[in-house]
Amino acid sequence: MTHGPGISGLIMEEPLLWEKGKQGRTAFSMPDQDVPEATVEIDKNLLGDGPDFPDLSEVDVVRHYTRLSGWNFGIDTGMYPLGSCTMKYNPKINEKMAATPGIATSHPLLADELSQGTLQIMFELQTFLASLTGMDAVSLQPAAGAQGEMAGMLMFAAWFRKKGEKRTKILIPDTAHGTNPASAALCGFKPVLLQSGSDGTLDAKSVAELMDEETVGIMLTNPNTLGLFEQSIREITAIVHERGGLVYGDGANMNAVMGIVDFKRCGIDIMHLNLHKTFSTPHGGGGPGAGPICVVDELADFLPIPRVIKSGDKYHLQYDCPDSIGRLHAFFGNYGVLVKAYSYILSMGAENLQKASQLAVLNANYIRESLRDVLHLAYDKPCMHECVFSDKKQQEYKITTLDMAKRLIDHGYHPPTIYFPLVVPGAIMIEPTETENKDDLDQFIDVFKDIIQEARENGELLRQAPTRTKLRRLDETQAARKPCLTG
Repeated sequence: MTHGPGISGLIMEEPLLWEKGKQGRTAFSMPDQDVPEATVEIDKNLLGDGPDFPDLSEVDVVRHYTRLSGWNFGIDTGMYPLGSCTMKYNPKINEKMAATPGIATSHPLLADELSQGTLQIMFELQTFLASLTGMDAVSLQPAAGAQGEMAGMLMFAAWFRKKGEKRTKILIPDTAHGTNPASAALCGFKPVLLQSGSDGTLDAKSVAELMDEETVGIMLTNPNTLGLFEQSIREITAIVHERGGLVYGDGANMNAVMGIVDFKRCGIDIMHLNLHKTFSTPHGGGGPGAGPICVVDELADFLPIPRVIKSGDKYHLQYDCPDSIGRLHAFFGNYGVLVKAYSYILSMGAENLQKASQLAVLNANYIRESLRDVLHLAYDKPCMHECVFSDKKQQEYKITTLDMAKRLIDHGYHPPTIYFPLVVPGAIMIEPTETENKDDLDQFIDVFKDIIQEARENGELLRQAPTRTKLRRLDETQAARKPCLTG
């Protein structure tokens, strides 16, 4: 039996703070005031009784959050093979740079002349991202990948509106990211499903059959969610352009192709990047993120504002853009995330950014080859940053993808993405990223092989997994249908 990094051990119980507090405890002593107290009359009918905050000592508070952190799992804890999300290790130097006082305390309402350093960071990051993608212009405004998608779709709509055309449909492959159809629908376009071919990639002929004068274009994820590169991309984009459409590139999987693929030459008109994935900024727990959009020259005027421009040796925020889709939110995006990505790019340099992608692809293919004999390989061809298996070989033992994913938890691994993409029944999507060394990959592979052996010999153990955690397997269906939000 191969043991992973997870073992059973000391797991602290921890109640809610309201259950933990006792009247009279305090964690902070207020200094004596040298001004008289002021009384304020408040209508209790407006406020009700108000929240009953618990009384806690400092040690109560510290232990509470320390114990809760022990229930968590993050990339600093261990391997996080979460497909399509690029949960790679985040170098701490990037955190240090973002916490630099002159950056962290800069005020967004300061005049341009008092913000030259922060504006220079934004301008240079725009330039770096344009260079890395081959595109011409960049906006750092979107606060996440999905907002970047929405911005791109708003730009699609603005482009055709200015041309005086009314188009209502958009092509979205079945291997696209799940937010693509939602982003398109929010902007008034009807998603049209584009089936991938038998090899997991798109057939240009199917694009030609569906691309008509009512279709604004296509949203492509490349590499796609099967971890495969769309080799017909130039033929596909040429078809869309010939029929007056635009091509949106979902760059969420950029970690596989940094410094390798020129997306403008591929025919992409607009694409977003997930800085919180590819460029190494933490994004666990729902954020924060950043999803800059990169465009070709013809669409630059439609980018959201403000953008940073350089005049002589000075940097300015540009607002006067009549064709712009406008602001996406207040101020300038999640600035701390932008700084971390800027730091990552500078510390890596062009050569090592390219090497990171090469190693990500190497690691994924190493796992693919190592597990292909024990797991069903959905598409038997070299992959990019992630590989997709299924539970087809385990079905005879009545073991599912969910059972194997839950058993991985017992061994100290966060489960991979499961049951996605939908084109693979029982999908197991594994993305090791470039930051895992061969020893750690070998340990993960050996653990997965042992779990598959258990599926044959002791299936009931897998069906009960996880068994070593604070809580056993939960009723996830019930939790989704009847969530308890009060603890």
